[in-house]
Amino acid sequence: MRGAEFDAWMRQGQAAVEAALQSWVPADAPAGLGVAMRYGVLDGGKRLRPLLALAAAQATGGAPAASMRAAVAVELIHAYSLIHDDMPCMDNDVLRRGKPTVHVQFGQAQAMLAGDAMHTLAFEILTAPPEAGSGFDLEPALQARLCALLARASGHAGMAGGQAIDLASIGRPLTEAQLRDMHRRKTGALLRASVQMGAACGRVDAHAWQALSDYGAALGLAFQVVDDILDVTQESATLGKTAGKDQDANKPTYVTVLGLDAARHHAAELHAQAHAALSRSGLADVAALALLADRVVDRDN
Repeated sequence: MRGAEFDAWMRQGQAAVEAALQSWVPADAPAGLGVAMRYGVLDGGKRLRPLLALAAAQATGGAPAASMRAAVAVELIHAYSLIHDDMPCMDNDVLRRGKPTVHVQFGQAQAMLAGDAMHTLAFEILTAPPEAGSGFDLEPALQARLCALLARASGHAGMAGGQAIDLASIGRPLTEAQLRDMHRRKTGALLRASVQMGAACGRVDAHAWQALSDYGAALGLAFQVVDDILDVTQESATLGKTAGKDQDANKPTYVTVLGLDAARHHAAELHAQAHAALSRSGLADVAALALLADRVVDRDN
């Protein structure tokens, strides 16, 4: 898989995820809640997390129906986290994916509820009974495993815990080890879980599982390092969100802790670690995962 073939694979995956989100995120939730939910998750974003889930499932022979549920669930968790992170009590941002943030568009209370509803919808999608003729059904054991992976990655030990550290670190110096721990939770845990959830939909031995988990961990940190670099090197119009936000808020980043050149070097190191993990996985069909790692590091938004 190279170049145009990979681009076509990405477009197909993104379109399939978008169609599933269109189908499963309700427009008719009461009092305009569905409208706010759909605004916060549809028609935007790179869909990196669902693509990782789909690519990992492909590498391990996972069923497409199962991996699509995993892909949509992890994207809902990601989108809900962005809605809450953008609110005034958190990062207080007004721009996301090139449009006004959900709380700007619908008010803070509706934004909070939209995030809450998307959070729970993710687990509903993983555990709902099969729809007639849809093919979207999961065995109970796989439902439980996917729910456990997603819950651990998004809770106190993962994303929520990392966000708590982030808020507590404003204006405080962090060591590189402390910064790594924060982002291993805040950003890395959900990216790693995306890979693991996709792999769980297929067949994978303990050795390959560890290699894929290591790939996800390296990629998760690489994503954040590149994000920190782009925050100081790109304009808001390119990023689709407010540039320089972390620096203005006096937050520790890989650029403030390491310096710009060292941060770029670290991103390259993590990229190499991700590829090395795939190489030792013993899996044959890892091209999509490898090329996703390349795109994470070589991007401008």
